[in-house]
Amino acid sequence: MILLTGATGYVGGRLLGRLEQEGRQVRCLVRRPEHLISRVGSGVEVVAGDVLDQDSLTRGMHNVEAAYYLVHSMGASGSFEEADRRAARNFGEAARAAGLTRLIYLGGLGDDRESLSPHLRSRHEVGEVLRNSGVPVMELRASIVLGSGSLSFEMIRALVERLPVMLTPSWVRVPAQPIGIDDVLAYLYAALDVPLPESRIVEIGGDDVVSYGDLMQEYARQRGLRRLMIPVPLLTPRLSSLWLGLVTPLYARVGRKLIQSIKYPTVVRDDAARRLFAIEPISVRDAIARALRHEERELAASRWSDAQSAAGDVRQYGGVRFGNRLLDVRTIHVPVPPAVAFRPIQRIGGRTGWYFANWLWSLRGWLDLLAGGVGLRRGRRDPEGLRVGDVVDWWRVEAIEPGTRLRLFAEMKLPGRAWLEFLVEHDGAGSTITQTASFDPIGLGGLMYWYVVWPLHELVFRGMIRGIAREAQRPT
Repeated sequence: MILLTGATGYVGGRLLGRLEQEGRQVRCLVRRPEHLISRVGSGVEVVAGDVLDQDSLTRGMHNVEAAYYLVHSMGASGSFEEADRRAARNFGEAARAAGLTRLIYLGGLGDDRESLSPHLRSRHEVGEVLRNSGVPVMELRASIVLGSGSLSFEMIRALVERLPVMLTPSWVRVPAQPIGIDDVLAYLYAALDVPLPESRIVEIGGDDVVSYGDLMQEYARQRGLRRLMIPVPLLTPRLSSLWLGLVTPLYARVGRKLIQSIKYPTVVRDDAARRLFAIEPISVRDAIARALRHEERELAASRWSDAQSAAGDVRQYGGVRFGNRLLDVRTIHVPVPPAVAFRPIQRIGGRTGWYFANWLWSLRGWLDLLAGGVGLRRGRRDPEGLRVGDVVDWWRVEAIEPGTRLRLFAEMKLPGRAWLEFLVEHDGAGSTITQTASFDPIGLGGLMYWYVVWPLHELVFRGMIRGIAREAQRPT
């Protein structure tokens, strides 16, 4: 039995998937089991607990052999150092009492011989407290973690996408050794089986030593964006964090702690990882490319800010943001079977039209033609049937599951990429239709486009799903 803490967080959530995939017996200790229990398989046990509650740790570690410690208090107000110290002490004592054979802890890179930020100093102290418990500890120390949804990656993404010109303080040029999230997970998983007669610290990093500035330039290159970075000497961590709070998803408090850590080099200084593990970390270029491809497959498996997908139900101006995607998600119930509810969706476009304000769709088509796009003139191959690759006006069928799902990719002229997806599911008393418009903006122009046309989207997309619902209930 393996105990996993932090299973609702960024790294822990993805590690849980890896452990499940490998058939490991896992128990997750979380403060709110209801947020996790519906998303795990039958082989995962979810129990309520808190690292600051000694009794819950005792219960959670019953019959456990090894445990992952993947929690921290970086986002907390007040003395996060004291909270982390207490939590680590509780965890170590409970592990010793329960007879665990090893603890695996993910900390942060940094040279103990030099001055460190409060956050990095606390991460190192947590490792020391865990080792003092007497249970062998594998402490993996990592620098910047690159992956879709990671805190550092989301900061880089937001800065590059939104700012054509950046005034960059000195911390942007400090050397670091980033590591891809898949490599982090590989090390964490392999740490279960590496011989560990006594505690040890292992520094892990990717294939390159770069700066945040280098990471931003590489991200810009892969997204096809030109960005100008102007170095400035006078921009304190506090001012930088306030600025990050305005233009990125980071809270100012978290941003300040992050920047305080970035000020110090985080580079691997020994080769223990290569001697102990049969893992070849990928390059920065490949890690960023993999993060972007991940979002092509799905809207990120987990998020540093909120691992709960329930946020997708929140209505707000501009819709909901996941990574770089902007989503307009709408649902409606219809008292008919899924096959019937899907019929109007399968006939959408062409002579059938779009079930609401067809004159607005025609106007948008003419504007697209004037811009050199395809407009609405292509129609569709068949008024009833669809298959992958078919044209539907300015859309192309990217995926279709008859009676269930249709995804269209936009081929009009846009400052980004757009999809329109319909999903029909049985809900006991009929069917639920979910309509999702998704937009991947390219740079600041793409963001401005989405927010400017949002009022029209609000009108058209709301009318469209209601029109589909009416058509589904129309007597045949």
